[in-house]
Amino acid sequence: MYSDNEILFPHYAIPALRNTRNGQWAQLVDKLEGKPETSPEVLGLMSLMIDLNGCLSCETDSFRAMRGCTACAKQTLRRCKESDEELLRLVHERVTQMRNDAPDAEK
Repeated sequence: MYSDNEILFPHYAIPALRNTRNGQWAQLVDKLEGKPETSPEVLGLMSLMIDLNGCLSCETDSFRAMRGCTACAKQTLRRCKESDEELLRLVHERVTQMRNDAPDAEK
């Protein structure tokens, strides 16, 4: 009954997002696919997906949770009214924030 649901958007769901948007989005997903989940770039995308998906308000018995995080994220991106350029800008903004908030050793 329950699929691949997590508390927040999971790292393993990133590759499944590749074909949900146009070329620039696919390039971003390809770039991030091999990076660890602690990478600022990956964390930036995960942070954006958490907000877009509404992960913080997702309940384990909700329809969204029962479908799983990957299906929820794909549907969210397909329905998203923002342009690819705007989504990429938002990811970049969050990556910059992650790098600025990181300890000096990790910058």
